[in-house]
Amino acid sequence: VQLQAFGGGLVQAGGSLRLSCAVSGFKTSEHYVIAWFRQAPGKGREVVSCISHEGGRKYYADSVKGRFSISRDNAKKEGYLYLDSLEPEDSAVYYCASKRGVSSIYQSEHPYWGQGTLVTVSS
Repeated sequence: VQLQAFGGGLVQAGGSLRLSCAVSGFKTSEHYVIAWFRQAPGKGREVVSCISHEGGRKYYADSVKGRFSISRDNAKKEGYLYLDSLEPEDSAVYYCASKRGVSSIYQSEHPYWGQGTLVTVSS
């Protein structure tokens, strides 16, 4: 299983970005979740959002509720994280991660990780 995150960049506060996560390696019959984590400079990695295989269950960290939106396209094997109303505090490396089965917000339960994409929000 491989994941590749892309779409990061430099944006002004109040701006928007769309991150994408390309997933490969799962069998067609397998159900897998897609999660997004982020790590800001000097801080630990934290969960941002996750979405179940069918997309019916979504989780958002309190810090991003109402500003970020997660979705996925199983036909394309891609996940997306829409970042809106960005704040300087959102600057971080964003990682997509995946696991089989039910959603989880815990890093340790995700065996598959992408390489990360950098989001920088200027004030």
